[in-house]
Amino acid sequence: MKKVLLLGGTHFQINSIKACKRLGHYTITCDYNPNNPGHKLADEYYEVSTLDKEAVLQLAKKLKIDGIVCYAADTAAITAAYVAEKMGLPGQPLKSVEILTNKDLFRKFLLENGFNCPKAKGYTSVNISEAISDWETFKKPIMVKPVDSAGSKGVSKVENKENLEEKIKYALSFSRNNRFIIEEYVEKNGYQIAGDGFSVNGKLVFRCFANEHFNPNSIVPIGESFPYNPISKYACDKVDKETQKLLNLLNMKTGAYNFDVRIDNNDEVILMELGPRNGGNLIAEVIKYATNIDTAEYTIKASLGEDCNDLQMKEVEGFWSCFMIHSKINGKLKEITVSDELKNNIVEFDILSKIGDSILSFDNSGGTIGTMILKFSSMNEMLEKMDNMDKYIKVLTE
Repeated sequence: MKKVLLLGGTHFQINSIKACKRLGHYTITCDYNPNNPGHKLADEYYEVSTLDKEAVLQLAKKLKIDGIVCYAADTAAITAAYVAEKMGLPGQPLKSVEILTNKDLFRKFLLENGFNCPKAKGYTSVNISEAISDWETFKKPIMVKPVDSAGSKGVSKVENKENLEEKIKYALSFSRNNRFIIEEYVEKNGYQIAGDGFSVNGKLVFRCFANEHFNPNSIVPIGESFPYNPISKYACDKVDKETQKLLNLLNMKTGAYNFDVRIDNNDEVILMELGPRNGGNLIAEVIKYATNIDTAEYTIKASLGEDCNDLQMKEVEGFWSCFMIHSKINGKLKEITVSDELKNNIVEFDILSKIGDSILSFDNSGGTIGTMILKFSSMNEMLEKMDNMDKYIKVLTE
């Protein structure tokens, strides 16, 4: 029986723990929170922060693991690559993972290698004044982001200079490395592309694109729907080509990726992010319903160096989505109501907060109070309901 160390045990990481158990491996989890629900499913749990590379390395050596997995969270991807490299385990190149998980390094890499990319510049906490001075050099609006956070934490869209310093400090509050990036906002044509992909020996062999859904005037995704409703076949083919070019340049090997891609008004492809891990928001679970491809299992296999050559491209069958139940205001959770019109669409429904719990407005993924997986009869029904969820789900606070 092989030992696999999984970094994290949150609700969104349970899928990887179950996949590891299904494949018959000894499953070990670690993170800073012993109350995370996934740990109850593992064979062992250790209270070690997934961000502490050296502590996780010492744990991995002590346990004599055969593989290490970062699933559904960019923040621990560097740790997984670091431990794999130090122990000679299968994994993605550490330097490449560092580029993909640090927004300033990623933008710099894209620009240097001829990709379409918004104008961007990285800063540290000691040169906030330089960033403010650079305001006039950027086309407005701009995005201010911590370079190393996930789940839209610390991200703001800024249109007025008087708000800039406040938003920079907000971004820095979510940066472990005290670094932030300013980049020009990219107007999208159609839905932003989300979804996951998987490479085998560096070749992108599978990808499943989704429509990314947002609340009006918000930058935090509330859900994804499959299949993607394309602007054009040309644009989708170009996403594949740009992704493969990136994988080649970074010498990526076998593993999962999470996409955030925009098609602009000129039909050009902009790779906003390419996370070296499976997506959050239950994306892999929806992909399994939609294609019968279990990317979580392939992620476990890849971590152990097992053969993944049987993985092939498969189109979505039916119309599927995931939705993050949330509140637009802070308060105590009083009630969640779901309309009869939506109940027939529900495949899975989990509430993560109890009545009376203090909940946060949905400014980032930390405001998720429940999750849904849904199935629809048509593209039109799916897009109408996903774009108007306020009509179908009510979250009451007090």
